[in-house]
Amino acid sequence: MYDDSKTTADDEKYRGTQADQTYVDDTEYDAQGTGDGGKLGLRKVTYKLLTWGVETRGIYPVPREQRTDQHFHKIFFIWLAANFNVLSFSSGTVGPMVYGLGLRDSCLVILFINILCCTPPAYLSTWGPIFGLRQMCQARYSFGFYGAAVPSIFGLMTMTGFMILNCILGGQTLAAVSDGHLDWTVGIVIIAVISLLVSFCGLKVLNWYERISWIPVLVVYVVALGLGGKHLSSPPPATPATAAMVLSFASVIAGFVITYAPMGSDFTTYLDARVSSWKIFTYSYLGFLLPIVTLQCLGAAVAVAIPLVPAWNAAYADESIGDLFVTILAPAGGFGKFLTVLLSLSVTANIAPTMYSFGLSFQVFIPFCVHLPRYVFSILATAVVIPLSVVGAHRFYSTLTNFLGLIGYWAACFIAVVIMEHFVFRAHARALFQAPASKYFSKQSAISSQPYALDAFANYDLAMWNVPRALPSGLAAITASVLSFALVVPCMDQVWFVGPIARSTGDIGFEVAFAVTALLYVPLRYAEVRWRGRL
Repeated sequence: MYDDSKTTADDEKYRGTQADQTYVDDTEYDAQGTGDGGKLGLRKVTYKLLTWGVETRGIYPVPREQRTDQHFHKIFFIWLAANFNVLSFSSGTVGPMVYGLGLRDSCLVILFINILCCTPPAYLSTWGPIFGLRQMCQARYSFGFYGAAVPSIFGLMTMTGFMILNCILGGQTLAAVSDGHLDWTVGIVIIAVISLLVSFCGLKVLNWYERISWIPVLVVYVVALGLGGKHLSSPPPATPATAAMVLSFASVIAGFVITYAPMGSDFTTYLDARVSSWKIFTYSYLGFLLPIVTLQCLGAAVAVAIPLVPAWNAAYADESIGDLFVTILAPAGGFGKFLTVLLSLSVTANIAPTMYSFGLSFQVFIPFCVHLPRYVFSILATAVVIPLSVVGAHRFYSTLTNFLGLIGYWAACFIAVVIMEHFVFRAHARALFQAPASKYFSKQSAISSQPYALDAFANYDLAMWNVPRALPSGLAAITASVLSFALVVPCMDQVWFVGPIARSTGDIGFEVAFAVTALLYVPLRYAEVRWRGRL
């Protein structure tokens, strides 16, 4: 883990010159590095919004002098609130409901898979203060300028999927309280619009909202446990779990959390660059682990009890989490309905930051969009998510299991490439080369005649974040990821396809995707580095 206090004098000299580099500028940006959308006639609107405190900065890097925020706990509350909602609860119910696991087996899978899989997104969150770059911009240093469009489009699909699932759950829950006066479609629209308002304003408002939004949700769950906890104390005997059942459920749980990795540093780029990475890692890791494990285990416990409680079973006939919570909280009367409304709004704490990252990934996917202010993409995301949520609202469990199972594969490939690039090539750049090829480093850099540093983070030329020729080609990253699916596909266990290996092992696709991509990337990237003569 990166720590300023442990760098050598040579690394400090090298890293200092890197930090002083001027990012390649663009005439479409103002002093804050903000796309003003002048080509679409948005300049006046954008500058007006800036005076109101709305953040319009997209993927344009945050200079070191603007990385001054020392409220490091913010990232804990971002991840805590984003996962302290009804979707985390619902994903925990998949073990008993879909795969037939008992409560003990479900909770053990939830615990150990999350202990492992919370690590990649928490670690990548530490890169924001160091680089001042959003996560998909950082990916350009392994996938290349144009190659980064590939993980970006998968990231966009993943974020859209999560927003759809959250809108469905929030809309269902909101409609359940209305006694038939509000249908799911209207509920979905309300949830999406509230999320848009928070995301539209930017990171300052988002941080404020995430810091407080989890508190009423905690009250909801505490009251629900007080009213329905007596039904959770004696779970029925479970049938013995098979390896296929356990591993297939594990892939769903892994897919839930590791897909935060491609947006890990999006929310830490304004934090003080001098902070120890261990502090950011700890805040991020606990922000993921605590709410996800707690609510997924609670979801598993409730799922096991549903068949034993006639009222719960009847309420859950349509796979509506909202109707289930209305029934659980019914003894509290009107207060119970109020709590259910609060629970429905909990998903906005996940949708809003997801919308925020959606715009950043879109700008990497289509580089021209860097000229547009960030808020445009929050509006675009809302326009996409609402109709898709309405269509998928009545097929929630099939949508949930298919989606979470599939997204883990590409995220594992992404993590493998980024981590191997950093720990193998950037960390050992000095051993690979005597000196960098100076013509590919920025004119502002004072290090073009010096050897690479021992500090891996110093071996990223930050001034070249949007210069295609100075970045890797991306061929090694794309090739390794694509070739890994020769083994991933036989290991997949989905509703529409079960591979020959998965028939006996269960779904081990995301584990195989990570391992094979990492193994293939090293020789392919090494060949590219030797051929190009530089990183």
